[in-house]
This record gives sequence, C-alpha cells and structure tokens, in this order.
Amino acid sequence: MLPTKQGVAETMKSDFLVALTQLAAERNLPREIVLSAIEAALASAYRKDSIAAGQDISVKLDPGSGEVTVTILKTVVEEVEDDVIEINLADARAIKPDAVIGESIATESMPHSAGRIAAQTAKQVVMQRLREAEREIVFEEYTDKVGEVFSVTVQRVEPRQVVVDIGRGEAVMPVSEQMPIERYRQGQKFKAILSSVERTAKGTELIVSRADKDLLKRLFEMEVPEIYSGAVEIMAIAREAGSRSKVGVRARQDGVDPIGSCVGLRGVRIQNIVNELQGEKIDVLEWNKDVGRFIANSLNPAQVMRVELDPTTQAAIAVVPDRQLSLAIGKEGQNARLAAKLTGWNVDIKSATEAEAYAEERARIQAEAAAVAAVTPAVVEVPSEVVEAPVVVDAPIEIAATAEPAL
Repeated sequence: MLPTKQGVAETMKSDFLVALTQLAAERNLPREIVLSAIEAALASAYRKDSIAAGQDISVKLDPGSGEVTVTILKTVVEEVEDDVIEINLADARAIKPDAVIGESIATESMPHSAGRIAAQTAKQVVMQRLREAEREIVFEEYTDKVGEVFSVTVQRVEPRQVVVDIGRGEAVMPVSEQMPIERYRQGQKFKAILSSVERTAKGTELIVSRADKDLLKRLFEMEVPEIYSGAVEIMAIAREAGSRSKVGVRARQDGVDPIGSCVGLRGVRIQNIVNELQGEKIDVLEWNKDVGRFIANSLNPAQVMRVELDPTTQAAIAVVPDRQLSLAIGKEGQNARLAAKLTGWNVDIKSATEAEAYAEERARIQAEAAAVAAVTPAVVEVPSEVVEAPVVVDAPIEIAATAEPAL
C-alpha cells in the first residue's frame, strides 16, 4: 500500500524535527540558533541559484510542520531604478497596506528547489553559522568566569601550547603559563585557572594557566574553609611555579590561627595543594602590618635578628645569625627573591658579622667626613662698600649626614 500525501508530509515533519533536535544536541546549542543558521544557509543557497540571481531571498522554517517558505524581498522606494530589488510604494501597499519608504517587504514566493551547487553552499553556510554561534556562546559563557579554577583534560600537546578540554570547548595553555617541571600527555587531568578570554580571527580563545599565582590562591580557598568564609585572609603571594611559593596570611577573627588553618590537621590541607602542584614547596607565614616584622617572617625558615628599613628607597637590611645566612638567602637566592616579591621591598640579607662590619665601616666614613668638615675653612662674602675683596676666615662648619654611604 502506497503512503498517502498526508502520511508523507507527517514523515517529513517528523524527520525534520528529529534532525533539528539532533543537530542542536550534537552542537550543544539552542534549537532556535540552529534553526536560524539553517534559514540563513538556505537563503544563501537560493541566492546562488540561477533562478534567483541578484534577488534578496528570505527563508522561514516552521519547526512545527517542517514547512519551508521562500520569499523574495524588495525595498520600498518612491521611484524604482532596479525592479529586481526595489518596489514602488503603491505596489508595496497592495501587498502590505502599511508599507513605508525604506522598508523591506516580501513580494512573492519562490519554488522550493535549488541546484546541487546551491545545496552544497547551504551545507557550508550552516556549518559556518553554527561554528560562529558556538564561538559566541563560549565567549559569553566564559567571560564572567575568568579567575575561576577548572578541572581540565589534555586533548593534545603542541610545540608552543597545550590544548585542554575545559567543558563546553577547548582552551589553550601557552608555554608561559605552564609549570616548568611538568610534562604533559594526552588524557592527563589537572586543575588550571582561566586567565583570559579573547576574541581572535579564529574565534573565541580561552587561556588557562598553571603558573599564575592566583591559581595558588584559589586552591587555598577551595581547601581551607576559613579562607572561603573570610575568617582568614590571604594578603600576599609570591610564586615561582613548580618550585616554591610564599603565602602571607592574617586572621580576621579573634581566636583563629591563620597558619594552622591553612596547614590543617597533620598538614592534610596544604598537602592536597602541594600534590595538585606536583610537589611545589609552599611556605605559609603570618602577614603583619609592621613592615619589619613582615619582612622577618617572609625569610622563614631563617631566624631574623633585626630588620633595618629605609622607607625613602623601599630598601631593607635583614640581619641573621652567621650560620643561617645561606638558609636565609636560599638556593640560588630563591628565598630572598621570594621574600622581596612577597613584601614589595628590596631586601638585602647580611650575617651578624657582616652587619657589624658594615656598621663599623659606616661609622668610620661618617667620622672621616665630620673631621674633614671641621678643618675646612669657610669663605665669607663681605659687602663691597666695607672691603673691596672677600676675606677668608677660619670657621668650622657642621655637616649633618643625611644619607648613609653605600658600601
């Protein structure tokens, strides 16, 4: 038994709806966006067909019935110069009574057919429009998520970047945002922070980082409830990704131990962060509004005897016991370097012996300067009406040391 015309129509309607729904699901896009892309693609295809050469075509799809309506659009003008794309006001109002000059109206329908080349064009346009829609949705979705941490999976490793799956789409991690100690492989999973979302010629580009110090901050917020609640606050972070970091914290509630909160019982909390960062060493220390105390704390694990500050140059001298000088400086100067980054001061570390010698040398130079000043004659200008030429008188001049000599 042959199918009836109504049966064929119902089948076409069902097939169209299934295809539309399936394409939307595959692309993870709203059905309305897919429908709009198909309409635009079909309109482009009809414009390519010889039957509609030069005409402005509009295509509307009824998702309920699957019916396609193809119409020719013309612009309403006072005087027609090109009847392919223009229509005068009188003829326009015969079609649409409220038509006005400058309006684009549908003037007639077209047969629902298109050549093979036009159909191929439609397919290309559909895919292009869907890609554009995907990029726009990704941009809108992730723009507000910059600074958030995502669990990502490595898709592929390229010479200058690692491409990861971030959820809806792909993100890239340039070499500058990678941890030097890590070697990435396909399928590897880890946490990364979304550092930026950019529009490029190729579409939306998501940049993630494993080296950003904000990743360390977010990991602390995830592992330490007191930080998330605001009872403990991270005040400063200095990081050399994959090697070592320093984190300055303070308590915002009485009775809360900021360092103990971050470390956790038996070090569980901080160990989870260390594991995520592939063994990166993390020093948690107490932040202090007293710059000298904060600098002393920042040189942990070394014990600082005293700190001398020069606010005018933002420079500090930290004095440590002789046996702890190398500990304070750290391997290849790392501990001192991180302390300077953490505090924002230029920190010079000296052993007790060096500091004593420095003080003695400074005192000697100041004494010599004072002695020279004491024997230097002063030149006094005498008014010309009293004496025609200036006279030299011996008068000691006091000189106050305004800055310490650099040694």
